[in-house]
Amino acid sequence: MPANRETTGPHTLPPERPVGQPPVELTGERITMYINDEAVQVDKGTNVLEACRTNGYDIPSLCYIRDINTAGSCRVCIVEIEGSRNLQAACVYPVAEGLKVHTSTPRVRRARRRVVELLLSEHNRECTTCVRSTNCELQALAHKVGARQGKLGTQLRHDCKIVNNPFITRDYSKCIKCRRCEAVCKNMQGIGVYSALNRGYDTVIAPAFERNLSEVACIACGQCVLACPTASLTERSYIEEVWQALGDPDKHVVVQTAPAIQVSIGEEFDLPVGTVVSEKMAAALRRLGFDSVFSTDFAADMTIMEEAGELLQRMEKGGPLPLISSCSPGWIKLCEHFYPEFIHHLSSCKSPMEMFGALAKTYYAQKKGIGPKDMVVVGVMPCTAKKFEAARPEMKTYGFQDVDYVLTTRELARMIKEADLDLRKMPEESFDQPLGLSSGAANIFAATGGVMEAAIRTALALTGGKEMGRLEFKELRGIRGVKEAELELKGQKIRLAVAHGTSNARKLMERLKRGEQFHFIEIMACAGGCVGGGGQPVTRDPEKPELTLEHRSQRAKGLYALDLGKELRRSHENKAVLQVYEEFLGEPMSKKAKEILHTRYTARGKLPGFNFEQQEKAQGIKEVPLGNLPGLLH
Repeated sequence: MPANRETTGPHTLPPERPVGQPPVELTGERITMYINDEAVQVDKGTNVLEACRTNGYDIPSLCYIRDINTAGSCRVCIVEIEGSRNLQAACVYPVAEGLKVHTSTPRVRRARRRVVELLLSEHNRECTTCVRSTNCELQALAHKVGARQGKLGTQLRHDCKIVNNPFITRDYSKCIKCRRCEAVCKNMQGIGVYSALNRGYDTVIAPAFERNLSEVACIACGQCVLACPTASLTERSYIEEVWQALGDPDKHVVVQTAPAIQVSIGEEFDLPVGTVVSEKMAAALRRLGFDSVFSTDFAADMTIMEEAGELLQRMEKGGPLPLISSCSPGWIKLCEHFYPEFIHHLSSCKSPMEMFGALAKTYYAQKKGIGPKDMVVVGVMPCTAKKFEAARPEMKTYGFQDVDYVLTTRELARMIKEADLDLRKMPEESFDQPLGLSSGAANIFAATGGVMEAAIRTALALTGGKEMGRLEFKELRGIRGVKEAELELKGQKIRLAVAHGTSNARKLMERLKRGEQFHFIEIMACAGGCVGGGGQPVTRDPEKPELTLEHRSQRAKGLYALDLGKELRRSHENKAVLQVYEEFLGEPMSKKAKEILHTRYTARGKLPGFNFEQQEKAQGIKEVPLGNLPGLLH
């Protein structure tokens, strides 16, 4: 306690909220507290950390994610509270009338520095070669608090990298036990594969029995990777494999880029969030050495042709309904683990990425006179689950894997930089043809509600409904966790639902289990859709240490702008798609189309001991209002 400062007064210290419990709901009531002797008005029910940040005091933290993780485990956000002998973690200390807080006394600064030094003493400090160097929260915090001398030395507690799966790499030697991955997986995604194992010095944050993520009910969504403040969790990288393929003169290397990449990769080159860089990216990919440069948007149009046909077919034949979209591999894996009784409701359509790979190694290979064994298909995706999807044994066509390697947005940015290229200075070039033409409907696939909107545009037009000319369905857009709409299709009222983020998906699936009726459902595993995928740039808001939803919203706006700027805005108007049907597939849902563009899914076991209904009751999980979850939404 600073000298000459009174430690008694009218303020009564409130009890700390138990670690890990959700924050108290705000009532709208305002109270007066004191921050560094300045009287401020704050919302009753908030915590000291939020109160300080709202009033311009940038208290550092590592473990805290508003509304998701309030564990108070890192102790970086400690402050002095008048009347309290000990320093208190601001993220779990509730505000109260008359509370007096001091955020930067000598005692606080010394303690914060020592906390960070202790974290560094157990941390694998290969900073110069680390994939998160210059974008690491621990690194930035060490600079902020002045922990530069490493007085405590380094003694690693755990071995380094554990790979052994195609999507996410864990490195215990870089884990600071902030438990953000655990909180995001459980409280945001509703999965719960991570927990704290062992005790004290030997604690690790991992799946039960330290199993590999491929051995548990992980859906590979990668939201834990976005949440991780260090490089303890990263995507499984295939950069070297792709470089080797590009250097092999006997291989024809094809690249496809997902819609979301076009509005997100620019962030890795300091362009504003949501900047459209489609043509510049195509130019950069050619300079990396890819033989053919395409957009997955083409296959998104193909997916709509098949999925709209499947919906109409199921409505004519009486089911099974609802038809549930199959574009999100994270959602598919969740369904396989937790809702196997609904597998037959999933669309049999492969995702656009897989459809493109299948067409590349069949239709395009025939046109080019290339054998599928001599073709390498690379997907650039905003998603770590796409790495899992590409490795699935079901994703083969005539014995060949549809997609050979998947790179995330971050990985492609690293390759462009390795090649001494600057995306900002690239000329604008078009994608190759015929698999590069796309409609505006394909562009919006990457935003939540986009798959549904694209499918309905085509379904209405093909059936001559009274809304056949309608192009925009704003009731399916936005950040609400679950969106619902009704419209008339073939003279029948149909109910539509869209969910994004798997906690919201599980709420919707529980409604289906209780007998509620829908005709068509779109589910995306990640909040905001693909624009918020686990492979997207780890973007920080300099004014707020949390990741924010605004980044995902800005990316979505870029996609809708692309849609508005297109002459073709419905998938069935894409002449290149129609050409593939005419020359190769016949028609949507034909026997050949089903052989090449459709697949099946597999029931999987649940994570032992995890019960969603029990967790929902214990933690009060409701439909997740994604606008209130800035912790993982960017």
